[in-house]
Amino acid sequence: MTGKLVFFDIDGTLLDHDKKLPASAIQAIRQLKQAGHEAAIATGRGPFMFKHVREQLGIESFVSFNGQYVEWKNEPLLKNPIRADLLRELTDFADAKGHPLVYMDLETMKSNAEYHVHIEESIATLQVPHPTHDPAYFRGRDIYQSLVFCTIDEEPMYRKRFPYLNFIRWHPLSMDVLPFGGSKAKGIEAMIRRLGVRKEEIYAFGDYLNDIEMLQFAGTGIAMGNAPDVVKKAAKLVTRNVEDDGIWHGLRMAGLL
Repeated sequence: MTGKLVFFDIDGTLLDHDKKLPASAIQAIRQLKQAGHEAAIATGRGPFMFKHVREQLGIESFVSFNGQYVEWKNEPLLKNPIRADLLRELTDFADAKGHPLVYMDLETMKSNAEYHVHIEESIATLQVPHPTHDPAYFRGRDIYQSLVFCTIDEEPMYRKRFPYLNFIRWHPLSMDVLPFGGSKAKGIEAMIRRLGVRKEEIYAFGDYLNDIEMLQFAGTGIAMGNAPDVVKKAAKLVTRNVEDDGIWHGLRMAGLL
């Protein structure tokens, strides 16, 4: 690989708040690749949730589930599912609190509740199909990420009870649940180790809390203009909002276009 390697978050970074790819972002990534650089995705979504984005942008490589499953041009580089015993404990604990869960593997996501308003409200913001009901789905499968649906006030009890899991809030009613130490940065590290790429050659775009470690890890972290201040402080550069040609402007700021 002779060019730079650029990672893009999806929601709020590539996709605007209507879950659309701005025309300027499509054109910018096309020009980025024509200039000899590589584009990859780094997202909290599972692979089944962003296939359309990969196809539209012609991107083959990705870090998914916040770093728990990584592919480089169809070659799996990292598989880090949640331990089965911790999933069972989490399920029992959340059930006792009346909090539903969603389990995510490489193919789909399933809920242990037939219906819950918190699932309905939060998943709707992603504009993906609602998870179907299968409370035993986590048994005997590699679950790379779970979602627990609880309020911000209820969050601390999960962190205290499960020190060997990572909890990252992505919605006022939901948190991502990952193996301890799991992050987009760890997924990117696995990819660049395989490719022999130095951190200085890595660029990353992100806009939310699960992007902080990635922005700090990359040689050049670029926060979107719509990112919270805590995310902007983790980045070396801050570009415009996603709807205001943020990707194109950020690549220009970084000297990649």
